[in-house]
Amino acid sequence: MVENLKPKKAMTKKIISILQIILILILFNHLGFGQKSFKNIVVLFIDDLGYGDTGPYGVKDIPTPNMDRLAREGVVFTQGYVPGPPCSPSRASLMMGMYPQRFGKYGMSRGLPIPEDKPTIADFFKNHGFITGQIGKWDLGSYSQTPLNSGFMEKEKKVPRKLYSEEEMLALKESSDPVQRILFQELTKKKKYSKYIYIKEDGTEGWLTDYDGDMAVEFIETHKDKPFFLYFSPEALHSFNWEASAELRNRTHATGKRSYLAGALVSVDDQVGKILTVLDKYNLRENTLIMFSSDNGPNPNEKGSASPYRGGKFNGTQFEGWVHVPLILSMPGVIPQGQHFDGLSMTLDLFPTAAAINGLKAPEQCDGVNLIPFLQNKKNEDPHEYIFWLNNDPNDSKHRHIAAVRWKDFRLIQDKISGNWNLFNIKKDPKEERNIAPQFPEKVRSMIDAHQKWQAGHVSPPAFPSNPTHAQKKRIKTPPKGYGMWPLNNKM
Repeated sequence: MVENLKPKKAMTKKIISILQIILILILFNHLGFGQKSFKNIVVLFIDDLGYGDTGPYGVKDIPTPNMDRLAREGVVFTQGYVPGPPCSPSRASLMMGMYPQRFGKYGMSRGLPIPEDKPTIADFFKNHGFITGQIGKWDLGSYSQTPLNSGFMEKEKKVPRKLYSEEEMLALKESSDPVQRILFQELTKKKKYSKYIYIKEDGTEGWLTDYDGDMAVEFIETHKDKPFFLYFSPEALHSFNWEASAELRNRTHATGKRSYLAGALVSVDDQVGKILTVLDKYNLRENTLIMFSSDNGPNPNEKGSASPYRGGKFNGTQFEGWVHVPLILSMPGVIPQGQHFDGLSMTLDLFPTAAAINGLKAPEQCDGVNLIPFLQNKKNEDPHEYIFWLNNDPNDSKHRHIAAVRWKDFRLIQDKISGNWNLFNIKKDPKEERNIAPQFPEKVRSMIDAHQKWQAGHVSPPAFPSNPTHAQKKRIKTPPKGYGMWPLNNKM
């Protein structure tokens, strides 16, 4: 009997040793040893936010304390650009990390597909183990290329919008306030449905931008223990902003029509604050790269500002203010704090920068660069020697057509009517009031040559996809109506 116990005793020791190894491995894994420590990514992409409408860029009549905090805790770019205004091409280029002309998008071209043989920024991070979420406006790709079909794993549910009553519509129509009468006209186009007021679960009214911010908080809290990529792109500040409440407007010093845009912007700043607060709450601030920008310049019709430049949407598309946007990067401990960067930069740079901060190589498709070495003074030149624009889609509104080049302090733009190229020194002449092309013919020629060389690699616009069949529609993933975030693994 004694002899038979020896093998059992040895076996018991062996089992204990195996269990100890398993426990050590579990602890090793839990503490993160041997694993790659990924950094969270938050992209804040605000609609129609003008260069001159936030505190970091000198606004005086709209308080933006949370954007100011981002600036204090990061780097403010003074020469940040979008390569493909307006809304849809700007967002498509951000998602792909490519000049939109490289996949045939030469204007708004809503419904034109983004490349399916290349990863979106969401695909890229999802494939590296990140939880990916998108909140707010999408406005890119084909009918079937929804966020949930383009690399995002979660999207907010569609809350019901307010339907104005006949009495409310009549009051707006007969109001002595011209803004209220404008609101009446806009709501009539939308069949009396609100743009920014939604109905909460308890039946009361809420502000859509607040809901978007709450969803960002929910997403971060849900995934605080995993690496995440959040693309926060609220509908605001896209027109119309005439529904901004007196409470929001009274928090600003703006007057007249501008007060409505200002009120909407104060609400956007509130959401930036919510995101910063939840990151602080879970000690994620120093482990999260925040990248803040806009899809194009301001809406002058609602008194948005591109100061010190001029221009923006509609009749301002030929000027610097339509493409020159706010851009802030913030990650304490990695990115310098409270500084300005004057090098030529683009929203195309966000994809490779987010990849590099995680030690990952961006896909070959990316036209942008990793901005971190420039911010850390490891590289001293401009991130880009040239920045190019070309919107000439014959089906797009003619006022959006543009052919332009930025090089050093100079901006060259082709006159849409005469075809002549006009040259401006943006540093000395930000309002573009003095055409200096006759004085610098060699600069004009070299910039035109660079623009033509850049165009040589572009493709013709692909055919718009036909309307999807019923079977195809069933495979298209969109969140249901309701409240809260909708994970992809849920059923409709």
